[in-house]
Amino acid sequence: MKSSIREKLEQLGLRLAELDRWLASSEATADMDVFRRQSREHAEIEPVVALFRDFCQAESDVETAQAMLDDPEMRELAESEIESGASRCEALALELQKALLPRDPDDDRNLFLEIRAGTGGDEAALFAADLLRMYTRYAEVRRWKVDIVSAAESTLGGYKEVIARVTGSGAYARLKFESGGHRVQRVPVTETQGRIHTSACTVAVMPEADEVAEVAINPAELRIDTYRASGAGGQHINKTDSAVRITHLPTGIVVECQDDRSQHRNKAQAMSVLAARIKDVQVREQQAKDAATRKSLVGSGDRSERIRTYNFPQGRVTDHRINLTLYKLDAVMQGDLDELVDALIAEHQAEQLAALSADV
Repeated sequence: MKSSIREKLEQLGLRLAELDRWLASSEATADMDVFRRQSREHAEIEPVVALFRDFCQAESDVETAQAMLDDPEMRELAESEIESGASRCEALALELQKALLPRDPDDDRNLFLEIRAGTGGDEAALFAADLLRMYTRYAEVRRWKVDIVSAAESTLGGYKEVIARVTGSGAYARLKFESGGHRVQRVPVTETQGRIHTSACTVAVMPEADEVAEVAINPAELRIDTYRASGAGGQHINKTDSAVRITHLPTGIVVECQDDRSQHRNKAQAMSVLAARIKDVQVREQQAKDAATRKSLVGSGDRSERIRTYNFPQGRVTDHRINLTLYKLDAVMQGDLDELVDALIAEHQAEQLAALSADV
């Protein structure tokens, strides 16, 4: 292990001891905001320090075994201990490097999932509905909650556009690499001659802002329109101006919300989506500035980029960013996304580790 990494881990050990003392003291509960912040830091550091202690113990075991090599009766046992100890040190060193990688501050946030039909007309809208179902079923497995914020349905039951709010532990961390262009190759239900068509949808995954105040929104730069909601919902939802449309004039971002009977709740929901979209624009602008200095296969989230192809005739799904093809399309469309998600996260971590090694 490089000395700079070991030094950082030793400093974390000292910091953990300092936090342990502070949390056990009487002053810990004097300010609950400080208490929560220190507790969160303690929770983040503790597993890293525990890994480092395991690594140090494994190193010590190897040194003890090496001291036994001169004893003929113990030599065979010592060699075995050295081999297994070295393997354990190597594995723990890799885990420690991953634990020290820069953490995305948005990983623990809830998210807004936007799916829009692109090239392909009604077939693209049907595929948008398929993607929403796929993510919804994945969320069910993960015990996340999915709420539809707004939806524009197509004539055949698909979606021209649908926005959902996904809440749950680790939701953004698991789904943040889904942003981009999703392409489908299959025979549409409207095709009478059995020809395979190619259609596309765009997916955007945006972390939810803690509150609207986190994103600077000037009320003077908003145009807020109310109108009567359309679709199901009974007499009340269709006879009152409960639907809300908010336009952010500087960026041209438009958000509509009509799923609730209350205009007040629709406005609050629309403001949350607007804040997330503005934050998303700001993040992408920063990513564009950083693009010259870091090459990320999965971090750009460019919505025009084709990231994945779902080929129904061949039963395969291919993620083009990591050249991964799985012949389990049916399972994927039923929400079995872990293999894809884990591979994307592993690739991202590998890039981060490569960059870390280059900087050290």
